[in-house]
Amino acid sequence: MLWDSIGAYVALACCFLSTIIEPLVAVKHENFKTCDQSGFCARHRAYADKAAASGSSWTSPYSLDSKTISINKGQLTAIVIKALKEQTESVRLPLTISLLISGTARVTLDEERRQKGDIELRHGSPARKERYNGVQDWVIVGGLDLDGEATISVEKQETVIHYGPKNNFKAVVKHAPFAIDFLRDDETQIKFNANGWLSMEHWRPKIDREEQPKEGEPASPEPTEDESTWWEESFGGNTDTKPKGPESLGLDITFPGYEHVYGIPEHAGPMSLKETRGGSGAYDQPYRLYNSDVFEYEMDSPMTLYGAIPLMQAHRKDSTVGVFWLNAAETWIDIVKRKTSSNPLSLGIGGTTDTQTHWFSESGLLDVFVFLGPTPKDIIQPYNELTGYTQLPQHFALGYHQCRWNYVTDEDVKDVDRKFDKHNIPYDVIWLDIEYTEGKKYFTWDKDNFPNPIGMQKQLESHGRKLVIIVDPHIKNEGNYPVVDALKSRNMGINNKENNIFEGWCWPGSSYWIDAFNPTALKWWKDLFSYSSFAGTTPSTFLWNDMNEPSVFNGPETTMPKDNLHYGNWEHRDVHNVNGLTFVNATYEALLARDDPKYPRRPFVLTRSFYAGSQRQGAMWTGDNLADWSHLEASIPMLLNQNIAGFSFSGADVGGFFGNPSKELLTRWYQAGAFYPFFRGHAHIDSRRREPYLAGSPYVEPITQALRLRYSLLPAWYTAFHTASSTGEPVMRPMFYTHPSDEAGFGLDQQFYVGDTGLLVKPVLKEGIESVDIYLPPINEAVYYDYFTYETHIPAGKTVQLAAPLTGHTPVLMLGGHILVRKERPRKSSALMKWDPYTLVIALDNNFSATGTLYIDDGETFEFQKGAYIHRRFRMFPTDASSPATSPLRLVSEEEGSQNTKEAKEAKAFKKTMKDVRVERIVVIGAPKAWEGKEEVVAREDGEKEKKVKLMWHKGKGKQADWAVVRDPGVGVGRGWTVAF
Repeated sequence: MLWDSIGAYVALACCFLSTIIEPLVAVKHENFKTCDQSGFCARHRAYADKAAASGSSWTSPYSLDSKTISINKGQLTAIVIKALKEQTESVRLPLTISLLISGTARVTLDEERRQKGDIELRHGSPARKERYNGVQDWVIVGGLDLDGEATISVEKQETVIHYGPKNNFKAVVKHAPFAIDFLRDDETQIKFNANGWLSMEHWRPKIDREEQPKEGEPASPEPTEDESTWWEESFGGNTDTKPKGPESLGLDITFPGYEHVYGIPEHAGPMSLKETRGGSGAYDQPYRLYNSDVFEYEMDSPMTLYGAIPLMQAHRKDSTVGVFWLNAAETWIDIVKRKTSSNPLSLGIGGTTDTQTHWFSESGLLDVFVFLGPTPKDIIQPYNELTGYTQLPQHFALGYHQCRWNYVTDEDVKDVDRKFDKHNIPYDVIWLDIEYTEGKKYFTWDKDNFPNPIGMQKQLESHGRKLVIIVDPHIKNEGNYPVVDALKSRNMGINNKENNIFEGWCWPGSSYWIDAFNPTALKWWKDLFSYSSFAGTTPSTFLWNDMNEPSVFNGPETTMPKDNLHYGNWEHRDVHNVNGLTFVNATYEALLARDDPKYPRRPFVLTRSFYAGSQRQGAMWTGDNLADWSHLEASIPMLLNQNIAGFSFSGADVGGFFGNPSKELLTRWYQAGAFYPFFRGHAHIDSRRREPYLAGSPYVEPITQALRLRYSLLPAWYTAFHTASSTGEPVMRPMFYTHPSDEAGFGLDQQFYVGDTGLLVKPVLKEGIESVDIYLPPINEAVYYDYFTYETHIPAGKTVQLAAPLTGHTPVLMLGGHILVRKERPRKSSALMKWDPYTLVIALDNNFSATGTLYIDDGETFEFQKGAYIHRRFRMFPTDASSPATSPLRLVSEEEGSQNTKEAKEAKAFKKTMKDVRVERIVVIGAPKAWEGKEEVVAREDGEKEKKVKLMWHKGKGKQADWAVVRDPGVGVGRGWTVAF
């Protein structure tokens, strides 16, 4: 039974309620393991310490048997031998090195004996005997084609592989001890096992050691290693039975010459990752990846949070490399940075820094992808080829989302909707947390509080708005509930170690969990979301998947026991970090299935738990943050790490989930949140109402300005998301990504660019601040303009101060050389902006040139995949490049990219629907002084006659740039045209 007594239930309930009533307390560290409390983490750290202490006398016990090497079209297979101390027996570890067409290398190491099933499980466990090899099936969607042009040369001491573009990448596989160096242009970039910390815990039978041997019998041999957590491990009142014994794996990965490493979200710390072995400014714990329900999480910590993307990038001037550790089990990463000097007398001056990382996971394969760059884009693009690109969301999803736990009735929802309109504040989506259900039973409505969900949604739909409701993976264990009856009767739940359905505790009380690895469960889940099955939902209803780590209130570390069993009898320990992805996948597919298959619409799903590949399915948010300045400040580096890890559609709860923000904090959070890719306000059930219109003057005005700024920039946001969905390039871009040569920007994580727009954003993140210092990299012939005032700033590799009064705007600069597209008519929702005209904002560089793009589709369906879209490139340039200051300028609109005949036909049909949508204004910032007195320009659409259009030139005051405005040039947004200045 789940509960031994009613008293235990009451105690837990009281404890849980206390966390709700007093939310603003520190995270409960005692509920989560440190490395010392995680057996395999402690063992791998100790192994590394032993190797380091041994110095040059240490020899890794792993070697490659060159006689076993086989080569076939870009792939090498062999056997790595693990020598066992004081034993003649050895362990065979099958090795595969795959060279991919993208220039990526993949290294996989398995264990032959487990692979063949030649082991015995303890306790009569029905678990699978192999190391888990199925994570690829959920994560990898492409990019695995082998490079048949790669050359492999086997020598006596090493095997040398040439691969990649022009074969300028090289992998040197050292046979004994086994290690791999990865080189680009003959310079070493990444090293595997350079320190000799590779460790694959092989299967061995448990030896029961008697305390006192019987008379005349020899005593059992003393263990040579610490076996205390090999066979079972207890934490938080739960004992993990470990039927397969120890099976963890670890590897040291070194980045020679690289000081900065980024990525491996999700953690609440700086973007540039810290060292983890103690010392000044360093952590004393490794970064942990073990998806967990950590509410009230602390700042500046390597502690695990809700999601895990094991992608790390290392960066130095003009060079970026990376590794992707494909393993879904609990994982820890240690980081140490070693300063080296080529001259022993230089006292460290002019030396380089090597970043040494140590990765270890509890189970599964050693499976690592290596990216050799050399640019940040050269990391993220092949990574996204493997794991999938960020979803191109429906257009509405980029607007503002209003949420709280909970809007209590359908009339409450309609009242909030009306008040947004009354105060002329735009929004697109209102959300319902779990209280909309009948007794926390998903796929039901509370008949007393939500008697007319269809009528509620009709009011929202009248202004183009949507509804998002929550559905979590735990299913209430209650009689007369058809959903749970089906789950149990058809064996579609996650099982316990005895292979019976697992019962745990979550919001509904006693619950079972859907096993989204189970094909039968996936089909059933689809059926549940059909409009006929889920009465009260409409095509305007979308989904929120929370608690999918999974969160289990009475489980170890607030999650499931690791020896639980999933479909196929894989242990939960093997799949834990990918579990959330499988649940969102089920919901995503269910939303697809509910529509007419001839005209499917893009699903919208928000997830809290995620893994590599989750970016294909929707958005994420940073979980249960606090209404505190430190959490606002932490949101920027957290989201930057999400973006460079391939998951652009990300955000943090505006205002903070727990607690009540001050009016100043709430205002600053909206000003920052307007530049989150996913923009949602959310609040705890015990917090005060804080809808934007309740802030009162002088706060509601800047909040409204921030929301309207977001909506005016939706064309730019949508274009940035299209880029992310097709190339992988992030929507939020840190300084190192955009300026990879500028070392002063490598550690900056409080300012960022929005896509390719040239917009450089520096939100106010601290209390009482009325200005910000923004760093401008030294770019030759460049200029920045204040987005709102056109004041000029010359980048010189130093900071400039920008005024940022609370009642003003978020500090935003626009880099010269960019063309930004926006819409300027305030509307109630993004849907009502669809047919509005566009404005081009042209920020000229010092050569009087600029370029930018605009992407448009129907914002709803997948027709864009057939070619139904508009993608334009706008260019402004001097007609005489040798004399740009005096040369006439020309602005052109050109087709971006190319389409085949069928796609071009679809594009033509879509453009026809947009034929009346025009460019109504062109703003030129940094306009030439030669335009003073000029009153008109000549505009001509392709195939049409020229016409003269009025130009107004304005002289800037002080540091303000000169600017000019062309009103209604009479050109269509989807057509080719020229404006001659």
